[in-house]
Order: sequence, then structure tokens, then C-alpha cells
Amino acid sequence: MVVGIVTQWYFPISMFWLLVLVTVCLLNFFFFYTLSISLRYKFRYVQTVMLLCIILLLGMILTWNKNLHHHQNWYGNFYKKEQAILVRIDEPLTEKEKTYKTILSVKKLVLNDSNVSTYGNILVYFKKEKNVSNLKYGDVIWIKKPLQNITNSGNPGSFNNQQYQSFQQIYHQVYLTEKDYIKTDKNEANKLKKTVYQLRDFTLKVLKQNLSNTNGILGIAEALLIGYKNDLDSNLTQAYSKAGVVHIIAISGLHLGLIYGMLLWLLNRIPYINKNEFLKALILLSCLWMFSLMTGASASVLRSAVMFTCIIFGNVMNRKASIYNSLAASAFLLLCYNPYLVWDVGFQLSYLAIIGIVWLQKPLQNLLSPKNIILLKIWEMSSITIAAQLITFPICIYYFHQFPNLFLLSNLIAVPLSTIILFAEIFLVLFYQFSFLAKLISTFIFFAIHFLNETIVQINKIPFSIWDNIYANGWSTVFLYGFVVFGIFWMLNHQKHFLKISLCCSLLFFGNQAFAEINALQQHRLIIYNNTQHLLIDYIQKNKYQFLGEETINHDEKTLSFLLNPSRISYRANQLLEENKPLNFHKNVYRLRNKRMMIIDRAVCLKPIEHKINIDVLVISKNIRINIKELLSTIEPKLIVFDESNSLWKITKWKKECEALNLRFFSIKDQGAFVMTLQ
Repeated sequence: MVVGIVTQWYFPISMFWLLVLVTVCLLNFFFFYTLSISLRYKFRYVQTVMLLCIILLLGMILTWNKNLHHHQNWYGNFYKKEQAILVRIDEPLTEKEKTYKTILSVKKLVLNDSNVSTYGNILVYFKKEKNVSNLKYGDVIWIKKPLQNITNSGNPGSFNNQQYQSFQQIYHQVYLTEKDYIKTDKNEANKLKKTVYQLRDFTLKVLKQNLSNTNGILGIAEALLIGYKNDLDSNLTQAYSKAGVVHIIAISGLHLGLIYGMLLWLLNRIPYINKNEFLKALILLSCLWMFSLMTGASASVLRSAVMFTCIIFGNVMNRKASIYNSLAASAFLLLCYNPYLVWDVGFQLSYLAIIGIVWLQKPLQNLLSPKNIILLKIWEMSSITIAAQLITFPICIYYFHQFPNLFLLSNLIAVPLSTIILFAEIFLVLFYQFSFLAKLISTFIFFAIHFLNETIVQINKIPFSIWDNIYANGWSTVFLYGFVVFGIFWMLNHQKHFLKISLCCSLLFFGNQAFAEINALQQHRLIIYNNTQHLLIDYIQKNKYQFLGEETINHDEKTLSFLLNPSRISYRANQLLEENKPLNFHKNVYRLRNKRMMIIDRAVCLKPIEHKINIDVLVISKNIRINIKELLSTIEPKLIVFDESNSLWKITKWKKECEALNLRFFSIKDQGAFVMTLQ
């Protein structure tokens, strides 16, 4: 199934040929039954191959069908820039620093004075204005503003937003002010979704009434209970990630498992329900799926919900399947619903962690048998954490380029404490009307989360608590998994050929890393990042880097984590280059190997001079007032780069001037980050 999905994404085949191949496989599969028993036994592998081919082709067909570009009624097939669009607000507005963000579901397009019924989703940002807060989920509005294609920033090593949004079936975005839309009288909210959002809003209201956001307490409480991340403190999130316990605030299968266990314990003690398996299953499924939808139905939560559904149905029918079959069944059903989940990090980590626990927890636990009951429980919990970490750490390094060295200590403290906090929050929501009890519970939650936060922060302060800036690519991840998996097979089965394969994979891994290091020692690059607010420039020489942008931003944790560090890791630049001072004749001119770069980010007085300043790359930033023709009287640039901080109308004006003067230019706003290899 997964092979089919990935194959169709990277090597697409038309639906006609997919149906032809499926038909051939089905005919061969059923033709097999017309053969004699002796022939069927002799060629029994043929039926297996045909069945696997059918499943593979099913994955390809589902992937083809999920792509909206193949659907005739998708709005993108009709849309033109000046068209009015009738849309429905498809989820409650999420407040950002300067905007409100939500998803719009397209209903109709006005095409040649007639309405065309279409569908599809648009990402929208509403400017923070007086009446925006009146917009609700389900409201139907008209918009008439050109949609923008969702593009990537182009920053090296950065998050692929275009691919991520396409997997959500979103290809366009728009920024709206009050004059850009008209609200109608209609509200077409789905009753189930509306109920889920009302439950979420009610839960958030109870938490906000009883907990303050001092030191990020409320944000952690909201994230821990229902996965609501709008009030999360970014520094705390980073701390949890570095400590290896970010799964606590990410709503994973752990949360659903705890709620399932609590509900099962309660239902088994309620008369009549405890003897009625069908009623018990109905209550369990209703509560689990309501919670899953309320938390946003992330891939890891959906995995748990579907898996528990399979287990509950098995119990009702008195059929208890292998845990591996339950895992496979839940993955198969989720991929039928959305084949793009294959690329979801939460989906990958969730299944890998559960496979690790199921496969390795018992063998690890059997290594030690403490007689002390407390030590035994600690070791049981440790074996679960180690098992999950063993199978997930290669892919974690690939995505996050870091490894929490003290993950065992962090999880031993955080998991039990977060479990207690989770149940306390559930009781707070259930008994919020009893003021004395609510006050007691909320006080406990406040101090428990405060203790948890402080513990995580202090663990991160321990020297060598994290191994970060680890380089990893696709091949290194494959080789590392080969080393780990075959190494585990050898330890469990004591067969030498597994050890040989594991050692071969380790050699390939180190060879891949060495090859990347050799390439890094030969590089010289100039990178001007795509960033709206600040000028960010890196000069990379071999495995060293120097920051040439706004110096205060170089130490900003958010900019480092999400923009500068991913780029430096992707180029294996892990050391600081000695200061590259500006040249004497101008404080904003730098010599970068055999090139000269000049930055103009403030108003300058340009006077004609006899010997013009030769510049290879001229960077214009901060929306300055400048005329390109006047610029040429002083400077002779080979290439002009307009960074993202400049307004669109100014860039458009400068581009026209450059075209008239036959000057080469590069617009970061249009083309993404500027990356130049310095020969």
C-alpha cells in the first residue's frame, strides 16, 4: 500500500493505465482458481504476488484520486484573478500576532455572469480589524481578491510548506481586509463539527477561568489536554523538544490510551454496562472519537483511535487479533482515507514508536529483574521509553537534527507527572461548577505544571543534555535504520548474517557522512534568506559560516531554530568563521572570496564619480527610496537582489527600471531565497 502511494506521487501513472493493470491482476488472481489443485499448489506464490500487486495498485489509485487537480469540479480549473468566490468558513478563526487564520471551503465561482458550483480549500489570513471577530465557523462570505499560489520560502533546509499544504489539499492563500469580503446571512456549519468546536471552546473557557498563563502554565495545560497550541510559549516548546518529551504536549496516542484505560476502568464498575459488551463498546467509541476530533484529529491520535476501534470490535466479536495486525489494519484504513498521511511526521513517528514498544519492550525488560517493586516499575517504564527511542531516533535526527541525550531522565519524570495532570484537568472540566473543588484542582494543576516546566528547563541546562546540529539526509537515515534494525535482529536471534548486514549498513552510513563532509570542505556560498522583517545573510566557506545580516537577529532563538540553523546544517557549516570585516572604502561592502557584495539598507547620497564601484551582488533592503538609474552613476553592479523586506510595488518599479537598463536582478519575494555558489 505504502509503496503504491509513494510510487504514484513520484512517478505518476494515468488512471486509464492503473485500471488496466488492476483488471489484469484481478483476472490473473481469479483465473488461478480455475487451475487444478496440484498446479495451484505448485504456483501458489503467483496468487500472493497478484494480491500484493492489487493492493499496491489500490494505493496508486487512491493517491491519484486524492489529487484535486484530477477532479473536474475543483475551483482551480475555473478560477481567474478577477472572479468573485462564494466560500464557507470551515473552522474557527485562530488568532495570530497580526491576523486571524482559518480555512475557507469554496462553494461557487462567478463565471461569465453565471455561478459555477465548485469545491476546494483556501488558506486565509484576515487582518485584525473591528468586525473580524464576528466571523464564525460556518459563515458564508463573498470574496473578490486575487488568490496567491502557496510557494516555498526557498530557504535551504527549511520546511516544505508548499508540499505540506498540498497534502492538505490547499494550493492557494489570500490576505483579506474588511473591504475584501462581504458576509452573507447564511451559516452552513456542520452540526457534528460545530458540536466538537463548542466542546473545545467550552474546555478552553474552563481552563482559562481557572488557570493563569504565568510562565506558560495555561498554554501547557491546553496543549496537554486537547492539543490547543495557540497559547504555547515558544521557548517552552523548544525546551520540551530538546528534552525529548514534546510528545506530551503534542497529543499523541499516549493521551488516547490513558483516556481509554480510564473509561474502561469506569465502565467495568457500572452495573448493567459492565455486562453489556455492545453498549460498553458504543460508549468507548463515542468518547474516543469525540476526543480525537476535539483535539484536531492529528495523525498520531487517528492511529490510536482507529487501532482502539479495531480492538474494541474484536472484543465485541470475541476475536482478539495480534497487535501487529491491529497496527496494520489501522494504518491500512487511515491510508485509504488519506494516502498523504504517509508523509505526515506524526503518522511515521506514531507507528514506529508503537512497533518499537511492541517488538522490543519485553526483551529489554527481561534484561533486568529488580526485586524492589519501585525499581521494577521504573525499569518497566524505562524499557518502554528506550524501545520507542531506539526505533524512532534515526527519523527524528532526519527531521529535527538533534538527539536528547537525557531522554530517559526526562521521560521518567514527565510521563507520570503529565498523566496525573491530564486526569486532574479532566476532573476540573467535569466539576468546574463546584467552586471550592475547582479551585483545589486548579491550584494542584498550576503547581504541577510549574514543577514540570522547571524540571524540563533545568534538565536542558545540564551540560551535554542535547546533541544538536546533526547532519542527516535520506540515505544516511536508511543506512542508520539498517544498522539499528539488523543489529536488533542479531541481538534477539544471535544469527551472524544479521550482524554482517548491520555492520555493512554502519560502514555505508559513515561513508555517506564522510562524502558529505568532503563536499562541504569544497564549498563557498552566499545565502540571502527569504524573511519579511529582517535582512538575513550567511556566507559559508567550507564548513564554517559568518552571519552578515542584522547582528541582533543572529542571536534570536526562533530565527536560529527555524531559519539559520537548518540551512547551516544542510551545508554542514558547524563552525564560526573569523570576522569578515567590510572593505575600507565602504562600511557595507564585503569581499566574499573573489566576489564583492554591497548592502544598501538605508538612504544614501549618490553622487556621480569617475571610477565607479564594481559590485558583483548589490542587496537592496528595508524599502529605501532609491532610483536605479541614479544608482548606476556611483555603482556598477552585475546583479541586484531585492530582499523580502521591500514592498511589492517598489520591487515591481525597480524591476521595470532594471529591464530598461538591461540589468540582471533577483527578487526574493518572487523567486525565494537567493543562493549563490562562489567559484
